[in-house]
Amino acid sequence: MKTPRRIVFFINPISGTRTKDGLEEFLTRTCHEKGIEYMIVYSVRNMTADMLQMQLYDFKATDLVACGGDGTVNLAASAVVNSGINLGVIAVGSGNGLARTASIPLKPSHAMEAIMNGRLQPTDSFTVNENFGCMLSGVGMDAAVAERFAQSHQRGLFTYTTQTLIQYFKSNPYQFEIEIEGLRFFTDAFFISVANSNQFGNNVTIAPLASLNDGLLDIIIVQKMPKMMLPYALMRQLRNNSKKKKWMEQIGKRTILYFQTSEIIIHNPKHAPLHIDGDPASTDERLHIKIIPHAFNLWVPAKDEAY
Repeated sequence: MKTPRRIVFFINPISGTRTKDGLEEFLTRTCHEKGIEYMIVYSVRNMTADMLQMQLYDFKATDLVACGGDGTVNLAASAVVNSGINLGVIAVGSGNGLARTASIPLKPSHAMEAIMNGRLQPTDSFTVNENFGCMLSGVGMDAAVAERFAQSHQRGLFTYTTQTLIQYFKSNPYQFEIEIEGLRFFTDAFFISVANSNQFGNNVTIAPLASLNDGLLDIIIVQKMPKMMLPYALMRQLRNNSKKKKWMEQIGKRTILYFQTSEIIIHNPKHAPLHIDGDPASTDERLHIKIIPHAFNLWVPAKDEAY
C-alpha cells in the first residue's frame, strides 16, 4: 500500500523579486483538493538544517518543498540528505539555478504539477570543508560578486550584472594551488567555479557538461589573462565549450580550464572569498571539495510533460 504523502512547504518570504502574494493560499488549496496532509514553515534568520530537519521528523514528512531561491533550496536539500524525504522546488528566487538545471518549471502551478505527478531523480550534492552545497561553489571574483549581491537591498538580474561589472574592474587574479587525482599545479586565476548544476542562474550556463547525478564536479578555472580578454574568454566558455578535454593538456595552453572530477583540493593562500550556492561562506587556506553521489531525490517533471 502506498504511503500517504505528508508535505512540508518551506517558504522564504523575502527571496527574489517576485511577489509571493497568494502562494500560501495556492499551496493550501492544492493540498486540500488532493487530500494531502501538509504544514507550512517560514524561513527565519539564522535557521539551520538541523532545525528544519527536526520539524520534518516531528511531522513525519514524506516530502519537503523549498519555495524560494537557491539559498532556500540549499538549506532544504541539506535537511533531507540521506533521510528518505523527497525534495520539491517551487522556484521564486533570483537565480533559480537548481530548478533551471533540473528543468523544473518556474511557474508555481507547473512546478507543483511536477511535485504531485512527476518523477523522482537521484541528485548529487557536495561538501566544501564539510559545508553543504548542491549547485555551485566558487572562490575568487564570482564569490566577491555573491557577497556584494547578498548585501544589496535590490535583487534580480540587473543588480547581479551591476555587481559583476564592478568586480570585473576591481578584481585581480588570486594565487591558487590545485590538487587533483594525486597531482598538483599552480595557477593565478580570477576565479574557480566548482559546479554540480550547470549554471550560475538566470540561464547563464557556466558548465555545459554538468549533470546533477553523474557523480562528478565540473571545475572551471578562469586563469590570469589581460583583463580586456576576460569577457571574450568567458563568452566562449558560456557558448561553445561542449566537449570534455583532458585537463592535463589544458594547463599552460588555455585561459580557461574545464574538467571533471569527484574531488578537488584548492590551496588558497590569499584567502580569496568563497561562496556556496550563491551565498557568501567563510573562506580558508585549504578548500577540500568532494561529491556526495545521489544525496537526495528531487521531484522533476515527468519525461512526457511539456510547459
